[in-house]
Amino acid sequence: MGGFVTRRSILAALSTAPVLTMAQTSQSPATVTTRIRRLQLKHTWTTVMSSSTYRDTFFVEFRKDGITGVGEGAPIVRYNESPESAKAAVDAIAPYLEICDPGQYAKVMREVFARVKGEWAAKAAVDIAILDWASQRLGAPLHRMFGLDPADTPVTTFSIGIDKPEVIRQKVAEAKDFPLLKIKVGLDNDEEIIAAVRAVTNKPLICDANEGFKSKEAAVEKINWLARQGVQLIEQPLPAAQLRESQWVRERVTIPVIADEACLRPEDVPRLAPYFDGVNVKVDKCGGLQEALRMIYMARALGLKVMIGCMVSSSVAITAAAQLSPLVDFADLDGNLLIANDPYTGVLVRNGKLMLPQRPGLGLVANADA
Repeated sequence: MGGFVTRRSILAALSTAPVLTMAQTSQSPATVTTRIRRLQLKHTWTTVMSSSTYRDTFFVEFRKDGITGVGEGAPIVRYNESPESAKAAVDAIAPYLEICDPGQYAKVMREVFARVKGEWAAKAAVDIAILDWASQRLGAPLHRMFGLDPADTPVTTFSIGIDKPEVIRQKVAEAKDFPLLKIKVGLDNDEEIIAAVRAVTNKPLICDANEGFKSKEAAVEKINWLARQGVQLIEQPLPAAQLRESQWVRERVTIPVIADEACLRPEDVPRLAPYFDGVNVKVDKCGGLQEALRMIYMARALGLKVMIGCMVSSSVAITAAAQLSPLVDFADLDGNLLIANDPYTGVLVRNGKLMLPQRPGLGLVANADA
């Protein structure tokens, strides 16, 4: 009889197993504070789409029962979002957030999605703040709520924006501790940019064209040339709407093609699967970590490679996205490393590897001088 497992023995074992439980939240209302912060860039940031010396991002603080959850979103002009519209959207639903039960974070975000149309970065900021609060209440790092091992984090790329060759060489030298670099391409001087990189390092590279190649034929020629320069994958070579053209390119190149601008939310993943080798999941574009997690699992089910990416943001948004990084093949989570006035310290990078905080919640520490 000793070799059999009975229903009674299973229930007995479960009844004595330690579990994390959400403490009963008080009936007192929460306080929701929103603000816009200007993040100053260390270098002018240039891609095919734009060039800037700063980025404005949107922050939410959710305070209840002596705990403060912090969230951040980087609104995207391409999708008709701005920090101001994000703030207006969250301010409009603040009365609901003040009386919600943040322990029921999935239910809370369903209601937020029902009340807020568009404004994906705003919804991401709310989701991050609520999850930060809930995991702090449990006294556990957020990645534990997803059942993830912090030892499984990948290395992150360090991004090099389009610039003059001498500045690119300087940026590459500054990134000496990163084993994998991400190079922005898509303009007419790609050869000059890659030559500047290769003058300083022979590290493996990935490239992001941001829809910049002018035709499918030009894309094939350029991508295969990049592969010969040690580039391991290419992001979004053609405009997002050109799916059949992207499939044509994918069939003629020797490195994986990853969807970026074409991939916004969970419903996009199965639609893109026939045309790309993988997807870049960005928390700001999909509306939060819960949506990003759905995208990752969906991509895995479809046999796609997964990258988790970011916008130029502070350590709030980057640390939040990093909580999911043990699930992905590639991480591009360096937005906080590109700014000079980070208001928080969170995820760290050691020899390129993401090191998740072990403090409860996101594990953020406010920087007094920011």
